[in-house]
Amino acid sequence: MYFWDMKSLPKSLIAKLQQRTEANALRSLPVANGLVDFSSNDYLGFSQSAEIFQQAHQYLLDANIISNGSTGSRLITGNHNLYKVTEDFIARFHNSPSALIFNSGYDANVGFFSSVPQKEDIVLYDEYIHASIRDGLRLSNAKAFKFRHNDLNHLENLLKRYSAIEGEVYVVTESVFSMDGDTPDLVKLVAVAEEYNSRLVIDEAHALGMFGAKGEGLVQELNLQDRVFARIMTFGKGLGCHGAAVLGDEELRTYLVNFARSFIYTTALPPHSLAVILTAYKHLENGTKAKKQLRNIITFFNKELERLAFNDVFIFSESAIHCAIIPGNNRVKQIAEYLQQNGFNVKPILSPTVPQGQERLRFCLHSFTTRESITRFLNLLQERLVQF
Repeated sequence: MYFWDMKSLPKSLIAKLQQRTEANALRSLPVANGLVDFSSNDYLGFSQSAEIFQQAHQYLLDANIISNGSTGSRLITGNHNLYKVTEDFIARFHNSPSALIFNSGYDANVGFFSSVPQKEDIVLYDEYIHASIRDGLRLSNAKAFKFRHNDLNHLENLLKRYSAIEGEVYVVTESVFSMDGDTPDLVKLVAVAEEYNSRLVIDEAHALGMFGAKGEGLVQELNLQDRVFARIMTFGKGLGCHGAAVLGDEELRTYLVNFARSFIYTTALPPHSLAVILTAYKHLENGTKAKKQLRNIITFFNKELERLAFNDVFIFSESAIHCAIIPGNNRVKQIAEYLQQNGFNVKPILSPTVPQGQERLRFCLHSFTTRESITRFLNLLQERLVQF
């Protein structure tokens, strides 16, 4: 017996919902709770920073910007002056010729990958890339092929196979992967891409604020920015706000303004959103204790994993993202519920979001995470795993 109203949806959609229910993989919207945060992407705590909130508000007052909305797309009436100020700042911060702001990381990836690769081109992408990149590639006329996760030998074999095509070859990866928190060998990856004259695109959504002297990202930490065709920087993680930017040459920016449909056909962000983005970036530029605090917490977390002999359960990561592989939707959900009942907000990642057998608990660490909460949390997890 299912709770679906047979009159509300076509039978084919009802069947899909029933299939999800039977697999114990049906999604629902969570409600706010007061549990210890091990789930959000607010790595530096910027989303709850009263200082950033107040400074962004004061910026708007000082600039005499009184507006609740942008009134249209950027190509019509929405391209207010704060866009140029913010994009110029972001471009300088990231040592990039230009920056183009999109409404979200999803919009940036869909817009870029649906419009830049052409029919005669080939896209080679890491099999673990984000769903937004995959969706963009589905809308593209280019052919796309995946390479094994962080396997540069497999990538090189594919580059050899497609090196003689008439069009362009794009190589796509993430600097920090959203599910495992791991990173590719970017130095070697850049060298391989250059050897085969391919264009490298790197999504830095989970590296912004985390890596680099001021949180610029892993590409800049390794001084590779001049050897990458495009970078996608997302603001909803380490920056604690909303939106994203594509970094690249001025010609790329002009092309996206003209052909990226998720940029052209959407209402622009309001001035308040841009003020928060700009203020958060200035906090990174001026240096912040939060980044150092987060790095110390990550080091402590990894030492606790070693102390508790958890290395065979967790995927090693030096980022804020850590995952415990617990196969089976039912099992991982039950363990997550137990941890939630004991005061910790941690979410299970179920198949089909991840491959079957790779179900996991995904933990996000933060600058405000305490050592005491980590130790208690891991002890509870260890006890529960023994019981299951």
